[in-house]
Amino acid sequence: MDCQQLAQRIQQIQPDAAPLDVARLCLLLTNAVDAVEELDDEHRLADAWQETNLKLQAATDQHAAMTAELEALASSDPQEFSPEQVWVLIRAIKVQSQVLQLYVGSGLLDV
Repeated sequence: MDCQQLAQRIQQIQPDAAPLDVARLCLLLTNAVDAVEELDDEHRLADAWQETNLKLQAATDQHAAMTAELEALASSDPQEFSPEQVWVLIRAIKVQSQVLQLYVGSGLLDV
């Protein structure tokens, strides 16, 4: 299976998906398996689709929560950061790392 064939299958599964979303899903799905040929199997594609959707939704939710915390943190003086505020920054880095790893396709970085 090549990227074009995978994109066609994604469009069959999700006909209203925008081209950018189809491209993103191609990348995420190929990163979810060891070999793209695994996605030829309907069951493996369905499993990878479900796994990818769950990971993406979790990362999106975490990212949204961190964005709100970072916006609040941005209004404070960095020289006055409390230990809790530093931990907000560390958690934000971890969330960004998780999102990045979804697209890069390798194991999670230990941050």
